[in-house]
Amino acid sequence: MNAGAQSIEPWQPVETEARRIPPPETISLAARAFLAAGAANPPAVRPGVDDLDGWHRAAAASEAMWEPVARAMLAGTSAQVEDARIAGVPVYIATPAAGDTRSAGPIYLYMHGGAFVFGGGLFARAHGAVNADRIGCTVVSVDYRMPPAHPFPAAPDDCLAVYEALCAQYGAGRIVIGGSSAGGNLAAVTALMIRDRGLPPPAAVVLLTPEVDLTEAGDSFRTNEMLDVVLKRGLPECNALYAGGADLTDPYLSPLFADFTAGYPPTLIQTGTRDLFLSNSAMLHRKLRAAGIEAELHVWEAMPHGGFGGATPEDEEIHAEVRRFIHRRCGTVHTAAA
Repeated sequence: MNAGAQSIEPWQPVETEARRIPPPETISLAARAFLAAGAANPPAVRPGVDDLDGWHRAAAASEAMWEPVARAMLAGTSAQVEDARIAGVPVYIATPAAGDTRSAGPIYLYMHGGAFVFGGGLFARAHGAVNADRIGCTVVSVDYRMPPAHPFPAAPDDCLAVYEALCAQYGAGRIVIGGSSAGGNLAAVTALMIRDRGLPPPAAVVLLTPEVDLTEAGDSFRTNEMLDVVLKRGLPECNALYAGGADLTDPYLSPLFADFTAGYPPTLIQTGTRDLFLSNSAMLHRKLRAAGIEAELHVWEAMPHGGFGGATPEDEEIHAEVRRFIHRRCGTVHTAAA
């Protein structure tokens, strides 16, 4: 540490005045409209970690709020969805309208988002169907167990069990593991567990705006607070509930803290400049690259957590990148519409 750095004790923070930040003209009209619509929404209020009744109520309220959205998503897709169990875990197997690709082509093992607490059931089913349409391959969406009834490690254990069963049936080289937000955490952790147990690795990993550091120490958790119109503040209550008292720096809870020098599959990471989790993506990409892992980082202008709602030109660019990445890593042809 140089002399100048030693003289700054404690570290001086940057102080800014309140600012009005409009949607930039550098993004599509649809994306600007999405940012404007979310600007006035208040940040979510979550129960205390020990308020289990409050968490059950919050989960029920979330399910009711998202049900019409999930039904609209299902109505807008042409994929066929089958409810099933794999290794005892409930899953939704979605096949694109072009036909069942399980005999050949990628198998996309997908973990839904929802702060580790929300997003199962119909929402997970809808995401399986939508991804089958977008990617042009079979999607297995895992309806993993969640707190408060099932804290860590129930969720990654479920995802790993499904992977092992799929691997035995289809072979690891056809499987890509992916997820969004908390699902991105679970995708990253599942790949770590596969490596650490000496199982055949998947063809690739897709991490969409992933929550890979449950300590939420990254810079963007401060700089993008309230600027991200989707996830306005961090998720400390959800993270603590999910961890169930375990150390948040455990790599199976926060894969950013993992040692990747032992190897890891090729990885695509997606984020945006207004994403609260931008630092997660930036730091994980650098750590993977430092370990010699093939890793792509895709950053979208002004994009908040999870994209612009799914229907903007920018969202279509994400789908196209994921589709190309999955098919390239599995050595297959893009069958979904661009």
